[in-house]
Amino acid sequence: MKKAKIAVLVSGGGTNLQALLDAQAAGLLPHGQIALVVSSNAGAYALTRAANADIPAKTLSPKLCSGQEAFEEALSCLLAEHEIDLIVLAGFLTILSANFTSRWPSRILNVHPSLIPSFCGAGMYGLKVHKAALSAGVKVTGATVHYVNEIPDGGEIILQKAVEIEEGDTPEVLQRRVMEQAEWILLPKAVEMVAARLQKGQ
Repeated sequence: MKKAKIAVLVSGGGTNLQALLDAQAAGLLPHGQIALVVSSNAGAYALTRAANADIPAKTLSPKLCSGQEAFEEALSCLLAEHEIDLIVLAGFLTILSANFTSRWPSRILNVHPSLIPSFCGAGMYGLKVHKAALSAGVKVTGATVHYVNEIPDGGEIILQKAVEIEEGDTPEVLQRRVMEQAEWILLPKAVEMVAARLQKGQ
């Protein structure tokens, strides 16, 4: 059967992209195939990861396209050109509009470094999330993979995994633990679940 073609959208180092590439190499994405990487940042190391894996990559952003509408139109054309079935946001810092997300119902996934509904929403990304968790004094945090809709971090939750906060954690140390113990495990698992559903035509 034809595998679901996956586009991974990135803005930075691409550690979650690497987790997906590693999962694919290990045979853990039998129903999906990473077919495109799109970066909003021309200097993102994620583009090097894509090149190393022989995956087509492109840089696109609202700034490069003179606005959000033109950016989303260019992105839509690129996704169509590569016959993409499923979009994964892996540290992608550009918010997608309701106009765009409504065209991809239950076919855009995002990984967020907290247990949604805690420490999420507009402006909450990267180290900001871990700083907020430590400031709040919570004992457990984690990661969430969810569907993307018009509300930042507001779509239906697919998978979550808890991670303990330890004495003396800094935001950087906590970020690394959440990646290793939750994000890099959950994201490939969720992508495979959705790819399998798409292949069955559900």
